[in-house]
Amino acid sequence: MLRRGRASLAFGFFAQGVAFALLVTRIPAIQDRYRVSDALLPVFLAAVPILAGVGSVSTEQLVRRVRPSRVLRWSQPVVLLALVGVGSGDRMPVLGVALAVFGLSVGALDASMNMLGVSLQRAYGRSIMLGFHAAYSLGGILGASLAWAGAHWHLALWVSYAPVVLVLLPAAFVGSRWYVDGERPGEERSEGGPAPAPEAPSAPAEPEAASGGSGGGSLVFRMLLPFCLVMTFAYIGDSTVSNWSAKYLQDVLGGSEQLATVPYNVYMVTTLVGRSLGDWGVRRLGAATVVRLGAVVAAVGFAVVAVAPGAWVGMLGFTLLGLGLCVLVPGTFAAAGRRAFEQGGAEASDTAIARLNVFNYVGFLVGSPLVGALGDAWSYRGAMCVPMVLVLATLAYARSFAPRADRYGDGHERARAADVGRAGNGL
Repeated sequence: MLRRGRASLAFGFFAQGVAFALLVTRIPAIQDRYRVSDALLPVFLAAVPILAGVGSVSTEQLVRRVRPSRVLRWSQPVVLLALVGVGSGDRMPVLGVALAVFGLSVGALDASMNMLGVSLQRAYGRSIMLGFHAAYSLGGILGASLAWAGAHWHLALWVSYAPVVLVLLPAAFVGSRWYVDGERPGEERSEGGPAPAPEAPSAPAEPEAASGGSGGGSLVFRMLLPFCLVMTFAYIGDSTVSNWSAKYLQDVLGGSEQLATVPYNVYMVTTLVGRSLGDWGVRRLGAATVVRLGAVVAAVGFAVVAVAPGAWVGMLGFTLLGLGLCVLVPGTFAAAGRRAFEQGGAEASDTAIARLNVFNYVGFLVGSPLVGALGDAWSYRGAMCVPMVLVLATLAYARSFAPRADRYGDGHERARAADVGRAGNGL
């Protein structure tokens, strides 16, 4: 049961990567189709992560009444249909509505998807979270490649989007039958649903946690703060690469227009490689050590980009950035979910993931304008030092990623429960 749940959730991550890449890599075509001015475009672009944050916060409340698997089952089709809506209209109000639906549903999708990933990792008793995000990276590479093909052949947006959605939507909906939720106190497993492995009993709440009440009430700002900061710093770094790598390589490092398209592709490929190996690294070295290594490698990457004498050295820097940044986000979700579960159980874990997910969008909103403003006012080389310093600051919070004694990871993996054993070794 767990193996099928893991495979279906990995496909959900993959489908989300495809959809998001298809949207963001065709922004110039969307702007042309709807005749959105350069002055108005940032408003539309900012609205998506803002509404996604609203969707994530709403999911925190929703999963107290509805299991995260149901939220994911219905939010993913809405995301895919909203993508078709973006590509099918020709008037600005249509674009506004489609992007609003996309933003709200993608916030619910991201939150519920990571909730299920964290609960599955808890059931397996070993790190599998980076593998889910590797599937997302693979989907992003495929989506960007499909977008490139659509632009190369001058296909209409709906022609690029509709066939992809026709394939992904039914596959994701069928796969959602095998999503696995963590058991919650006082709940009975729904008839016909998969039986997740028993979860370890939660540790006694720390003095800082509120006693009694719901799991969400046991979460305190002090516990989540390190993870929120790391999430923000990671996405500032990620948005710097996605929004400025092409311009930086061409305008600052003197690369050609064709070569300027390569850094982001290199970044995505190395992100996929790093996440594919990341779970093994966590099991061998521990989550805290992997986060430290990732932060150092990413900081070195930004330093290389900032001082690079030419385009090829800059490419090396973007390669290092992919290998370093890729472990921070999934590791942060996993660590925050584990800490919250120790304090308040499965409901507290879901609440932590929903709140933490908001800082995904905070980093995305802050990163690109920050680097652009510093680049225009000072220099783009100097601007690259800002995300470098922020990523290095992650080292101060790395100890928060280390599980306590008797918890899985960091050389203290919990013995797999009977149901997990029957499920085999997974993917």
